[in-house]
Amino acid sequence: MRFLCKTGFIGASFALMASPASGLAATANVLVGSGGLRFVPAVTNINVGDQVTWTWSASGHSSTSGTVSGGAGQPNGLWDSQVQSTPFSFSHTFSSAGTFPYFCTPHAGLGMTGAVVVAVVSSPPSVAITNPASGSVFAAPANVTIQASASGNGGTLTNVQFLANSTVLGDVTAAPYSVVASSLTAGDYTLTAIAANSTGLTATSSVPVSVVNPTPIVLSAPAMQPAANFQFGFTANTGLRYVVQRATNLASGNWLPLATNTAGSSSMTFTDVNATFNPGFYRVGLLPNP
Repeated sequence: MRFLCKTGFIGASFALMASPASGLAATANVLVGSGGLRFVPAVTNINVGDQVTWTWSASGHSSTSGTVSGGAGQPNGLWDSQVQSTPFSFSHTFSSAGTFPYFCTPHAGLGMTGAVVVAVVSSPPSVAITNPASGSVFAAPANVTIQASASGNGGTLTNVQFLANSTVLGDVTAAPYSVVASSLTAGDYTLTAIAANSTGLTATSSVPVSVVNPTPIVLSAPAMQPAANFQFGFTANTGLRYVVQRATNLASGNWLPLATNTAGSSSMTFTDVNATFNPGFYRVGLLPNP
């Protein structure tokens, strides 16, 4: 004869997500000799990775990188269009930040100079919740550890703030980025991690999770089947984890785990394909929240 008994422990799993950004290179245009011995505009502001294209409006000019000293241009070799006549254009891409002066070789002493100011593009930080997993279910009351990976990208990462719905759980200023959401009652929650860097930009990662009141575990419909199979059903909460155990002697307390699984529905069926013990005792327990 097979006997059934039940117990309740507590258990489950949890959820996550994340995001980045980048920009496209641009081209800035400068007119050479437009309206006289000058570059228009004289100062060009761009970002790292952008390009400047000089277009000749008059002949007999150059765009040559360097400074002017003693009335003469001192090239530094970064770029040099050489002296050109219209129609002509010349381009240079700037791969680093800084201020880059330049001049027209024949007219440097007459003040035909310009500059390109290249700025570093501010990038938002990156953040991703690594625990729990999106859509996880916990048994109430739940203490949920929220973990995230984060980096500052274009700046220094200053902190990661954690929230459960709109409630701030804490700010973490150094890795590992983790907090515990304590004593969560039954309900749906959005867990959020907000990373900030020294440039003032932020990034957000959110995951939905659920906390449920555990359903009392009820074992039912025990049945012997051919080939020493023994089957029974039990009630459960979808998404929570359960363990099925068997013993041959209730007094010994020697329970053998047979299966651990996450409930896919509120009504589960278990089959012991090696039910050779007589008597045999079975119990189902709700595993603790991870």
